[in-house]
Amino acid sequence: MKLRTIHILAVVILSISVVRAENWPQWRGPTANGVSGEKNLPSRWTPEENVTWKLAMPAWSGSTPIIWGNRIFLNVAETDANIYLWCVDRTSGKMLWKKLLSGGDVKMRKQNMSSPSPVTDGKNVYVMTGTGILKGFDFSGKELWTRDIQKDYGPFGLNWGYASSPLLFENSLYVQVLHGMRTDDPSYLLRIDRNSGKTLWKVERPTSAIRESPDAYTTPALLRYGKTSEIVVTGGDCVTGHDPVTGKELWRANGLNPDNNPNYRIVASPIVFNEIIYAPTRVKPLLALRAGGRGDITGSHVLWSTVNGPDVPTPVTDGKYFYIVNDRGIMWCLDAKTGAEIYGQQRIKPGTYSGSPVLADDKIYVTNEEGLTTVIKAGPKFEVVAENPLNDYCLSSPAISDGQIFIRTATNLYCIGKK
Repeated sequence: MKLRTIHILAVVILSISVVRAENWPQWRGPTANGVSGEKNLPSRWTPEENVTWKLAMPAWSGSTPIIWGNRIFLNVAETDANIYLWCVDRTSGKMLWKKLLSGGDVKMRKQNMSSPSPVTDGKNVYVMTGTGILKGFDFSGKELWTRDIQKDYGPFGLNWGYASSPLLFENSLYVQVLHGMRTDDPSYLLRIDRNSGKTLWKVERPTSAIRESPDAYTTPALLRYGKTSEIVVTGGDCVTGHDPVTGKELWRANGLNPDNNPNYRIVASPIVFNEIIYAPTRVKPLLALRAGGRGDITGSHVLWSTVNGPDVPTPVTDGKYFYIVNDRGIMWCLDAKTGAEIYGQQRIKPGTYSGSPVLADDKIYVTNEEGLTTVIKAGPKFEVVAENPLNDYCLSSPAISDGQIFIRTATNLYCIGKK
């Protein structure tokens, strides 16, 4: 009886550990908003200290690694101008396989054609390239299907190349193409069956934005409230909500470009938390919107706004505090429900910030383009916990899984901390 009790307790403890160990299945993590429930994460490291392993990378990328169990997936542009999907063993850091996605990689300032992050359901992995190739694979590397979005629907017309990651919801992938600077074709949203790769619907997303302002490098977000689910899309001077079954536009909020600036392309993605939609634009204004609207909700559902939004890094929130890090490393903390300033204009290490902050273990992790990750204490008081240099170019956001932090620089993928 005593042995049986010990065995049951061991199973329970193991089960609790497994539940607490989270995957990072998409660009913004397990809940698609940059928040992880992981605890006891490392706060300090250098290129040599507290690094479990590192894997050489052939080039930089804005794409974030995703993790499921013992597999890491990366969208990689190699020196042969081809783009590949890499699968890496998360224990050893060794490549298990790589599969060709597309040729035709080009560099457009910081951008190359590997920018979209993969997404996984734990069984298969799906990945988009800036060249418009969308593919599905199983975890052994077997190709399930392939699509050429540009061949099917026309060339992408963004000024700096395509960079949006697909959103996976239930049995479908949602892919946005919001463009206009280099095309007269309309912007659109696709729903693609994840099992077959076939298009289930395509809806146009009209905008009155001018010149470069129709372009968006954002990733769609999933909004849930009550029994309702909606796909949230930002770009073209507005934020819209769509029925995931039909693609129908359910609501629209204008006001992301009040001066009709012709250069208001949007990079930072929308995030959703506690039935509030947070929609960044090109710095100002960032809008917080209440869920549940229909039609034009510009005047009726805006909870608050701020002129201190980011340009490139997507903000992060725990539902109580809303954290903004701008491109110059200046940080704000706002009340997530009211927008009231908790603290403002606190400078972390000077530099350029393109990666987005993540929130875990009561800390905020944010990496700048020099590879320095600043760790800030979460909460109402600004406090820098640590500054951790990797001394390498970095555009990607940190990924967190099972007690470890994964950071991708131009020359290495780092696994930091112990599993």
